[in-house]
Amino acid sequence: MVSVLGLGFLVGMRHAIEADHAAAVATLATKNYSVANTLKQGLTWGLGHTITLLLFGSMVFLLEAAVPERLAKWLELAVGVMLVGLGSDVLRKIIQGRIHIHVHQHLHQPPHLHAHSHGGEINHQTTDHHHSHSTAFPYRALFVGLMHGMAGSAALILLTLQQTVSPLQGIIYIATFGLGSMLGMATLSMVIAIPLRYSSRSIRWLHNGLQVSIGAITIVLGLMLIYTIGSSLLI
Repeated sequence: MVSVLGLGFLVGMRHAIEADHAAAVATLATKNYSVANTLKQGLTWGLGHTITLLLFGSMVFLLEAAVPERLAKWLELAVGVMLVGLGSDVLRKIIQGRIHIHVHQHLHQPPHLHAHSHGGEINHQTTDHHHSHSTAFPYRALFVGLMHGMAGSAALILLTLQQTVSPLQGIIYIATFGLGSMLGMATLSMVIAIPLRYSSRSIRWLHNGLQVSIGAITIVLGLMLIYTIGSSLLI
């Protein structure tokens, strides 16, 4: 039993850093300059993810039911739509700030990228700025985690059934899996937060470029998921 729970914890950590999960939390990280706030976002995502996994898993084990395959696909499709929305929101805020990046060259110096804002902030130079960090509970991260948990519950329950022999063991396995996913996402959040925080202070064009990349990649992943799941639903 101990080895099974250890496996669940490790699989949970690995599960947290899958592309769609990482992309979703990265979009949340673009809203925070604080590493501590970004860490809180990642942990809250993991909490939401664990809540829905436990809810669906408990229903399946205790009621001896099953998650319908078609419902599972619709939930995955909803995650794709959510990813497109999250990525679009990141790009929208950058465009709203009227930030653009172009090649710039000073006299007798090599050309370099120049991030320029028409929103009143001079991004080409390092500027001192002050901003407050929200202490409110990150409900958006919780919602994203809940959605990911619902979409991944069917596959996890099938895996759990192969690893455990009783409903109680199954529920404990899912809880351990959830703890692993929380730790994995917390670690990933730290990795994402550090370059975003550093670049926001000293290399503004890099910071904007990272945000554009995060938004674009998240949209692409969402569209790919919509296409893949949507095609299977039409069959």
